[in-house]
Amino acid sequence: MTAESSAGARIHVVRFAPAKLNLTLAVIGRRSDGYHSLHSVMVPLSLGDALTVSTAPSTAWRDTLRVTGLALTTTPDNLVFKAVAAVRAAIAETWPGAPAVPPPLAAHLAKRIPIAAGLGGGSSDAAAAIAAALAVWSAGLSPEATAVLAASLGSDVPFFLAGGAALVTGRGELVQPLGDIEGSSQNGESPAVLLVTPQLPVATAAVFKSYAGGTRLVGSRALEISERLVEAMRSGIPGPDLYRRLPELAHANDLLAAASSIAPGLNGFMAALEKAIGRPVCLSGSGPTLWSLYPNLAEARKAVRFVRLAAVNGTLPPVGNGEPFVAATTIAGRSMPPSVSIPEGTTGTIRPRTVHNGFDAGAHGPDEPAGRPANSNGEEPR
Repeated sequence: MTAESSAGARIHVVRFAPAKLNLTLAVIGRRSDGYHSLHSVMVPLSLGDALTVSTAPSTAWRDTLRVTGLALTTTPDNLVFKAVAAVRAAIAETWPGAPAVPPPLAAHLAKRIPIAAGLGGGSSDAAAAIAAALAVWSAGLSPEATAVLAASLGSDVPFFLAGGAALVTGRGELVQPLGDIEGSSQNGESPAVLLVTPQLPVATAAVFKSYAGGTRLVGSRALEISERLVEAMRSGIPGPDLYRRLPELAHANDLLAAASSIAPGLNGFMAALEKAIGRPVCLSGSGPTLWSLYPNLAEARKAVRFVRLAAVNGTLPPVGNGEPFVAATTIAGRSMPPSVSIPEGTTGTIRPRTVHNGFDAGAHGPDEPAGRPANSNGEEPR
């Protein structure tokens, strides 16, 4: 079925765009292209954005993007626009409507992942846009071509095509799938994650520049911890086993010192958070999002309420511009919500109800409030 059915109805494709968490992040060298080589175990989270893409009305002459939820600019450097443009160029000669140019698309992004937070929201949106554009245009790309296209958009984009836990190496373009986090034998639940994102400006490129300049952890064990975790996860790791590794995971991010050097107050905030929740706290990516593990979602949700109270009463020191984003979520497996397309024989416009994490995509869950705005999803060499 093409982008317009025989009845003239427009296709709407919905894609879930999960946040990611760096369980480990070891920096193992500088590349000739200016990027750093990484060894990172990454997992998708149940917290995510939802992207709905359809063919634009016949009067439209360009791609459009509407954002709801968190504030996000819709300028041409937004990664959704870039992904759609890259797919259009890649399939121009092979899609079913060739030699005509693939028509403009209309996209709606329900934004829930904090922006510029070390959670990969922009990259995940780009991966979702690649898949959605291909579906709407009834086009295809080889896995190899898709991987190259994804890597051209950003270092984290290839990870989101894997759909589950993975070892990420190179600058992010080399992705080796790992086993899922297995639920506890008692209740089937995977460890839950507490996310706390202080509203501090932390640019990825600036963090890597600080790291390259010598701001590093003394005696780092990040690579050793990361390699051990990979071996444990190759065939799937029980949730309780991952939870027990939390103390060493707190020492498995080589960018912690560099992130702290350009985000005044992050170290003090992190120490206060550890004291408040009574367990180790880790940094995701280049920050500033901090995270910790809990045996189940109910306990993580209790921690959310406790952290919010601590932010209000001053137990957590005020940093940045306002209260931190605080959320409870879970580590997701490989079963992601499927894309949604128009049924055969349907007339009119379909507007599917997008649901993920148990809530409508356009709404926030009880433990996932609105976060902070940002100016761009762009990426620089790191």
